[in-house]
Amino acid sequence: MTPILEKKRTNLFLILSGIFISNALLAELIGVKIFSGEALLGLPGAQIGIMGEKYDFNLTAGVIIWPVVFVTTDIINEYFGKSGVKKVSILTVMLILYTFLIITIVTVLPPAAFWLELNKQDPQGNPFNIDFAFNSIYRQGLGIIIGSVVAFLVSQFLDASVFHWLRRFTGSKKIWLRATGSTLVSQLIDSIVVLLVAFYFFGNWPLRLVLSVAAINYIYKFAVAILLTPVLYLAHYLIDGYLGHRQAEALIEEAAVESGD
Repeated sequence: MTPILEKKRTNLFLILSGIFISNALLAELIGVKIFSGEALLGLPGAQIGIMGEKYDFNLTAGVIIWPVVFVTTDIINEYFGKSGVKKVSILTVMLILYTFLIITIVTVLPPAAFWLELNKQDPQGNPFNIDFAFNSIYRQGLGIIIGSVVAFLVSQFLDASVFHWLRRFTGSKKIWLRATGSTLVSQLIDSIVVLLVAFYFFGNWPLRLVLSVAAINYIYKFAVAILLTPVLYLAHYLIDGYLGHRQAEALIEEAAVESGD
């Protein structure tokens, strides 16, 4: 490999890793907000029947940017193999844990009196405790953090394995099949594991509720995975143009061999 190609390869991995880590970390931080998908579109509640109960599309705000992680995972898989996905996933988990450690420390710091005084009312003049609001937003329960991290690692490692298992049958063709297929499998596990650990093992949700909410989340992820297929091809086109078609193919084949395809 020439020095120029090696530099491009390194730059590509750094860019993809940066996109992956920043979006995964940001999704964790904003995930405390739950929004109504129907209200966003001005529609009435979906009231989807699951296990005898009716559910609307009430989703964590993290799902807004989580699709970027889907796409980036598949691209790293394609060009850098299982080892590339595992490296960036482990690094991301370490940074997520570090982030929550710092947040925990910050939220127990005593607030300055003038800061509380300056922010003692909301824009409508109602009493407002900004320190309580800050802590409520940024603090997440231990169960949620553990569930999120476990689900993230399991789903990412599974995504990498399924991606290259499918590649054995598709070869270098049908990018959409291995990318979408691996995402659909990994996100099914992710949707269940995060809720199971956070709210069943560490919380008081019944298993029926966990599975029902997981189903709603997975329906959304399933639809997004399908819709993102053109974005995946666009990313491949841009990367192949950056590396050069021949060099890109060589990198993809190297990743496939390293991953055991």
